[in-house]
Amino acid sequence: MSPSAGPRLLSVNVGLPKDVLWQGRTVFTGIFKTPVDGPRLVRRLNVDGDGQGDRDGHGGEQRAVLVYQRESLEHWRRFLGRDSYEYGQFGENFTVEGLPDDEVCIGDRYRIGEAEFEVTQPRVTCYRVGLRLDAPAMPALLVAHRRPGFYLRVIVEGRVQAGDEIIRIRHGRHAMTVAEIDALLYLPGRDIARLRDAVDIPALSPGWQQSFRDLLAGGASPPVGVEPGWKGFRPLTVTGIHQESSTVISVRLAAAEGAALPDALPGQYVTVRVAGAAEPAPVRSYSLSSGPSETTYRISVKRDGLASTHLHTKLSVGDVLEVAAPRGDFVLAPGAGPLLLVSAGIGVTPVLAMLHRLAADRSPREIWWLHAAHDADEQAFAAEAHDLLSSLPNAHEQIFLSDSRRLTADCLTGLGLPRDATAYVCGPEAFMADIGRALTDHGADVHTELFGGRERLNPGVAGAAGALPHQPGGEPGRGPLVTFARSGLAVRWRDNETSLLELAEASDVPTRWSCRTGVCHNCVTPLLSGEVEYRPEPLESPAGGEVLICCSRPAGDVVLDL
Repeated sequence: MSPSAGPRLLSVNVGLPKDVLWQGRTVFTGIFKTPVDGPRLVRRLNVDGDGQGDRDGHGGEQRAVLVYQRESLEHWRRFLGRDSYEYGQFGENFTVEGLPDDEVCIGDRYRIGEAEFEVTQPRVTCYRVGLRLDAPAMPALLVAHRRPGFYLRVIVEGRVQAGDEIIRIRHGRHAMTVAEIDALLYLPGRDIARLRDAVDIPALSPGWQQSFRDLLAGGASPPVGVEPGWKGFRPLTVTGIHQESSTVISVRLAAAEGAALPDALPGQYVTVRVAGAAEPAPVRSYSLSSGPSETTYRISVKRDGLASTHLHTKLSVGDVLEVAAPRGDFVLAPGAGPLLLVSAGIGVTPVLAMLHRLAADRSPREIWWLHAAHDADEQAFAAEAHDLLSSLPNAHEQIFLSDSRRLTADCLTGLGLPRDATAYVCGPEAFMADIGRALTDHGADVHTELFGGRERLNPGVAGAAGALPHQPGGEPGRGPLVTFARSGLAVRWRDNETSLLELAEASDVPTRWSCRTGVCHNCVTPLLSGEVEYRPEPLESPAGGEVLICCSRPAGDVVLDL
């Protein structure tokens, strides 16, 4: 291209998704693109003949066309020591000359051939580009080198072809370049003023706008539950044990010599190491069921496994338990609108703490208490909850016992629930899914608490649901002990694993990830105790008390909230 020439479309590349073997898994992906000859019609959602394997992260109206520059291809050829590159090799639909990421702005509009386009966001950081290039670090490198590429929305459908001139017809609001927007999300040292500018760009895709709103809402403070009241585990003394029902006990815990315990937010949980129940000592998480301003913590435990049976049968007043600080983001948020507190079985504990807070504040809000239990003998906290509700001026109570009346999605319709409520739902996973869907359809803003393994996010991987967590196959490890607290599993580190994520995957512990290189932070996990080392260092460190498992290894015994 001569110095006076403008940007130009060099190649149109398409490819339909297919199954690809990767690290022993099958990945359904459309990352493999090849150039086409002649004109190709670009429609609102796609280039004709193209497709995406993961429609949650790629494709759709906001990400109809992926653009990458010849200059960036040449940059990576030199950086990676490759002999050559191919158009479409980075998964791009349009290979272009010009349009660098540090000059193109979100909201810029371009005419190419018969079609018109608008820049909506940078490329999504995704492991598949590393898969395609056999360079696993590529998602992080794209961000670090400020060369992500970008997506286009189709404003006017039409045919395009290699050789078409690219003409800018409008500038984006606030002149925020693709590289700047990408760094604002993924790199440290954010400019708050530019965050505000970013959410004021109408063309920016809704997902990126929401991410920036979340950053603004958090300000300089970490999210709820990130900064624990103390690091690791500390000894707390059992000061009381109370039988709440035929299957549930409550345990009161106090600091030594009456020292104050940090306030917990209503709905948070603590993690307990149950010494003596097995070797190594199992680690379990229990919601705090206590009210505000109490000098002790109260956990309530249903007898349903090894650790809980030990607590039910062996624990005595005066015993000491090792406890990690309160954490969790299933917490009662301030507001004035109606509330739905919905629980089943032992799921009552976090919403009971919320009810304690509301009663202490003498809240005037409309509050609905919906609780399901197997029968009256198994219904914990019946009198306690009833007394708290009786102290509130606008409270409603509905109890459902399975031997006479089950709490199901169908029975919600006749209760007269408010449609603009905030709902907190806790119980078995199937119960939360069923009730959560019904309440969402009813118009409620639904929050759920999951105490087992985290909901998986393994984009594009076939059969990702996996089995229940278990010891990994092959020779057992001899390294530090890695405890997955939510999964109830402790595994010795194996030298053949490159990250805590790989060890979790080998053990079928549910995980969440996208980039696998320390960029997207989808894998961020609370670190309950221990230390890790990063290989490689992430582009931005997680908040205190958290770890990126995709690029970290244990520096000693660790306990992960996973």
